[in-house]
Amino acid sequence: MTITLIADALVACLLVATIITCYVLAKRIERMKADEAGMRQTIGALISATDTAERAIAGLKLTLGDCDRTLAARLLTAERYAADLAAQVEAGQSVMDRITQIVSAAALVAPRQPEAAAPEPTPAPISRMASAAESAAAIRARAARRLEGQAA
Repeated sequence: MTITLIADALVACLLVATIITCYVLAKRIERMKADEAGMRQTIGALISATDTAERAIAGLKLTLGDCDRTLAARLLTAERYAADLAAQVEAGQSVMDRITQIVSAAALVAPRQPEAAAPEPTPAPISRMASAAESAAAIRARAARRLEGQAA
């Protein structure tokens, strides 16, 4: 009988251990289910954020394409303006060279009056050549001042 009693006590101890283990496992399963619900919410939020990011990236790609096309068009326009300006500067330079030649030729041709001479009582009519030479000299002086201002 003592063996039976010992065996019954041992079985009772094993049953208590099994009950305790089952209780602990049940609590772990409950925690895992709670964690699973939290994980599902987190995954849902991540999927939503990913979709939003993908839409934003698509919008940025479209905007980047528009910016690229606009910038290319503006660069082409700027290059055309730069070429036009270069041609105009070249033409202006050739005009200035011609004016310089005219002024130099006019200075050689125009008679020089002595400075000590008395002024004429009536003003003599100014020739067209002298008037053009004075205008060219004034334009040349203004252009030189403008170039000095740009160089500074």
